[in-house]
Amino acid sequence: MSDSPSPSAPLTSSTDSAPGPTEWGEGRHGVGPWTLEPPGEPLPTDPRYDPTLLAEGDRRNVVDAYRYWRREAIVMDLDTHRHPFHVAIENFEHDANIGTVVRTANAFLAETVHIVGKRRWNRRGAMVTDRYQHLRHHDTVEELIQWAHAAGLTVVAVDNVPGSTPLESTLLPERALLLFGQEGPGISDASGQQADMLVSIAQFGSTRSINVGVAAGIVMHAWIAQHADLAAAW
Repeated sequence: MSDSPSPSAPLTSSTDSAPGPTEWGEGRHGVGPWTLEPPGEPLPTDPRYDPTLLAEGDRRNVVDAYRYWRREAIVMDLDTHRHPFHVAIENFEHDANIGTVVRTANAFLAETVHIVGKRRWNRRGAMVTDRYQHLRHHDTVEELIQWAHAAGLTVVAVDNVPGSTPLESTLLPERALLLFGQEGPGISDASGQQADMLVSIAQFGSTRSINVGVAAGIVMHAWIAQHADLAAAW
């Protein structure tokens, strides 16, 4: 029997315990030890705080509300108010843009990012945000679509192909899975055929397409503009 994870098992990084690009050295973000930042303030006893960060300072690229918090505590808090949209990206040929998609999904507080195809991907572009973002893997588009429909999600594929409707004039479903293809080939035939909706991004220049990481950001922000409570933004 194979000991490999199930097709839709949560993804984990082999570098969870290693410092990432935004955690090397002092960096431009962060605060020093607690005793130096709010002078005279007693050390907090709230279990969400990390004793090591309190003692040494917190140089992570996190918003001020989460300064000195343990990573697990940050994830637990994010889980209380994640948005009900998911993001999926195909990973059959290369993974150059997946990190960017994950980082953007974290910024917009997507529920989960789904990687379809190869399990391995280059996490450098995620800038450590994959530690705070739920990730799942699916071997095929068919498995992804089946999972999404069982979860009550509308699958919205994104590509500038015949039959697509303009994103700019489309009301995106609140419970949606936004599905993106790869740089160059775009969405696979299976995605185009099985998606519930197909939208395109208006372009006006000479290029046939835009970077998939950029496209993902545009569509996620469109969802935010239509459905999110902007008063809750940082």
